Amino acid sequence: MSSSTDSGIETPTPAPPGGSDIEIAKRRRWPLITALVVVAVVVLGVIGWRFFGPEETSANETAGATLIVVTAEGNAAEEALVNYIATNVAPKYGIKVAFKGLSDSTTLNRAVSDGEVAGTIYQHKLWLGQVLAANPDFGLEAATPVFRWGFGIWSDRYRSPADLPQGATVSLYSDPANEAQGLWLLERAGLITLKPGINKWQATQDDIANNPRGLQFKLLDFAAQSRSLADLDAAVGYTEYYLAADIDINKQIFAPPAPDEFAGQLTIGTKWKDTENIKKLVAAFKDPAVQDFLRTDPSVKNILLPL
Repeated sequence: MSSSTDSGIETPTPAPPGGSDIEIAKRRRWPLITALVVVAVVVLGVIGWRFFGPEETSANETAGATLIVVTAEGNAAEEALVNYIATNVAPKYGIKVAFKGLSDSTTLNRAVSDGEVAGTIYQHKLWLGQVLAANPDFGLEAATPVFRWGFGIWSDRYRSPADLPQGATVSLYSDPANEAQGLWLLERAGLITLKPGINKWQATQDDIANNPRGLQFKLLDFAAQSRSLADLDAAVGYTEYYLAADIDINKQIFAPPAPDEFAGQLTIGTKWKDTENIKKLVAAFKDPAVQDFLRTDPSVKNILLPL
């Protein structure tokens, strides 16, 4: 910018102190402001879509959708049961059912609660209570008992609970619900007595009133227990894990029918229980043909027992 003097010579007009810097700064600020506005619009759009946009509809409430029933991966007996229902029972109720294995209890129970899948059948009443206590945000409930687990006392050394020696080492499962079931079974076998008046389905070793043989308890997880049988005097556990480890069923030395508290249940998401699909799914699992399958099919023999 310049001005003319009387001599006709143009001289520069002084700029305000820092004037050129201010102008440059203003010119450079506009792209930054524009970028921030664009980012804000995108973020607000995503938030608006997340909270106010359409949500994906669950198969539980979609007519004709396939209803997925999940259990832990690798459980062949439960997979056989679900596949039997899918092929032979579900069509009678106008629904489609399929099996899926997931990696762990939390993953599959969250999927049921969120409506990503229709239900699961692997957990008994006490296990479900344990899941809900650990995950209070889950909306789950038992719809109907389906089967009883094969569960007993196993030994690589003795043929009867009466043969266990003084101070024998006996393994129980390391989770509270199945530890209680193991203690119940030891009491049934006459090896211990639990304190009167306790809730036996929540019992721990602290609830043992009498242990005349001085049994020593070792807590192990499902797979580790069956693998360790040769190093134990006895163990109390699920038949499926022992058969999976190629342990002869004859090494199960005591196995009375389990009480209802330990029946495997069809567990559904509370949010979806009144949908037509889930009502029909529950009816399919209650169908008498399911109990006939459990009584007669070799794929579930000794593992899933009829009610």
